[in-house]
Amino acid sequence: MPAFRTRHLCSVAAALVLTVTAPATAATAVSDAAALREVLFVGNNWEGTADVIKSSGDFAKIGRINVIPDKDARMAAINADPIKWIYFQAIRNGVGEGHDQFVDDMYTTPDGTSVVVSRPSFADVVSLNLATGRINWRFPVSGYRSDHMAVSPDGTRVAVSASISNTVHVLDITTGKQLGSFKTGDKPHENIFTKDGKYIYNMSIGDVNTSQDAPWQDFTKGDRRITVVDANTYQQVKIIDMRQRLDAIGLKDYSDAVRPAVFSPDESKLYFQVSFFNGFFEYDLATDRITRTKNLPKNPATSDDRTTYVNDSRHHGLSMSPDGTKLCVAGTMDDYATVVDRATLQEGPLVTASKPYWATVSGDGKSCVISESGADKVTAIDFATGQKLVSVPVGDHPQRVRLGHVAANWTGTGS
Repeated sequence: MPAFRTRHLCSVAAALVLTVTAPATAATAVSDAAALREVLFVGNNWEGTADVIKSSGDFAKIGRINVIPDKDARMAAINADPIKWIYFQAIRNGVGEGHDQFVDDMYTTPDGTSVVVSRPSFADVVSLNLATGRINWRFPVSGYRSDHMAVSPDGTRVAVSASISNTVHVLDITTGKQLGSFKTGDKPHENIFTKDGKYIYNMSIGDVNTSQDAPWQDFTKGDRRITVVDANTYQQVKIIDMRQRLDAIGLKDYSDAVRPAVFSPDESKLYFQVSFFNGFFEYDLATDRITRTKNLPKNPATSDDRTTYVNDSRHHGLSMSPDGTKLCVAGTMDDYATVVDRATLQEGPLVTASKPYWATVSGDGKSCVISESGADKVTAIDFATGQKLVSVPVGDHPQRVRLGHVAANWTGTGS
């Protein structure tokens, strides 16, 4: 979903929540809403913290929150259960690259009092009180690993992928109560709500941490597809198998594991990355076909050995400017990011970056913000010029970066 629409709808939702919960005048409600500050949450996956920075301008650091305040309790539960312990170790030594995965995705509640976090190694989702750092609620996902999330346009629901059970859980963002769930292909990953809130798109990526990476071994990766469900009934609406669409344009050796994806502002086009590929595709929803392919430059230092790509993700991170004219691409294994003109698909300057693993849009919509997981920093790139603006140091192995809201005077939990 385009980031500017998410920001707008979440702001509206925040104002509505404050209006109905406070016995105040409209002027008071406006004042309360104004007391919220838009920020960027940066999840430091290996460290178990989230840095909160300004959403635009100099992107200066505002505060930090510990997302694993219950680490001792969680580890005790894992160590007491042999199956949980085996999966915990498998995550550490597989997708975690030798590290625990403590924070994957984050979204704040509409009133800015809490942040909801998916924690892969702990196989759960928690809501953390932003004033105290304490846990409001915890939802253990089915299976043994949680992954990417998405927030509904009104900010009231979060969808989280339970990657081992091939399930997406949809939770009330305030209470943590499960509102529904649906089945997916193998290893559900990215989730996207449509801007009208009617549908959820889930992308399953299959087994990305195996070494069977040659094109002829593609069949071993599992069932990879886009599952589209009704966001109210959680019933399947349709399946989009990119294997068939790729084959139709002669790209039989390309993976069909859809990674990060983004809709055009009118949601007529879907732009997406796939495993092993240094570039992205344009998919037309009305005609149900891939309409354009964009190959991006190869870094001469990048190995052609696909088993060296982290979790099969050659390029992992994609965002779009609010006006829909520019795409920002994180070239993960090629160590750069670049802004691409959507009309011509011409890339701009290749901005050097260390294992960039995500791309989002700044609060003012003027910049693309990437996480440099290999250098422990986030970097802002100007959509207009494609040039780097500023880098800000954060914690260990930043991955997901999400817009959110906190109280205007918030400076961290002190944890």
